[in-house]
Amino acid sequence: MTEETPASVTEDVEDLRATVHALAAQLQDNTEKLGALIDFGAAGGEGDAHEPPSPDGEDTKEKKGKGSGKPPAPPLILRLSPDEFDAELQQLDQWVRYVLVPTYLNEITSYAPWCSRWWEHPQAVARLHALWIAWQELTTPEAGGWTGPSVWHRDHLDPCLAALRSPGGPLTACMTTPDHRQHEHTHAPPVDPVETTAAL
Repeated sequence: MTEETPASVTEDVEDLRATVHALAAQLQDNTEKLGALIDFGAAGGEGDAHEPPSPDGEDTKEKKGKGSGKPPAPPLILRLSPDEFDAELQQLDQWVRYVLVPTYLNEITSYAPWCSRWWEHPQAVARLHALWIAWQELTTPEAGGWTGPSVWHRDHLDPCLAALRSPGGPLTACMTTPDHRQHEHTHAPPVDPVETTAAL
């Protein structure tokens, strides 16, 4: 070791300390901004974000959304009214067509089947809709953070595709029998794509 080594190590430690302090300050600032946004959303976007408790003792935020600051979770697509179902299915179709299929379904085999008429399978519709909803949340930086995309792949995409595309799954016979009895859904996505940016 030379005589200059301790001095350079000290400088490195000081640089690291300064970097850590800067990151901590940035994290604190971002946390405060996110908290303010959540409070603002929970308050309906008007008035004071920190409302006093109501006279009956129940916090106003709890009445509006149990204090989560999030809108109510969407229902299972199969439980929507026919009109709502059709509108939601059109949006889902855009995402499946332009994001999921070209990115994740390049290889289709008997061990990993796919049905080009997936919307005629209620199980596929329900699973793909749940996958799409999770994608919308976890790929939004404000909600999913930096690890959101990784969580979406690990916890949502992989299990969903494994269940749908397993050799014994609901899409298996579609590769060899186009009129497979599972093709029972009466709704179909539109032939002409609607505004794709709304779904992506």
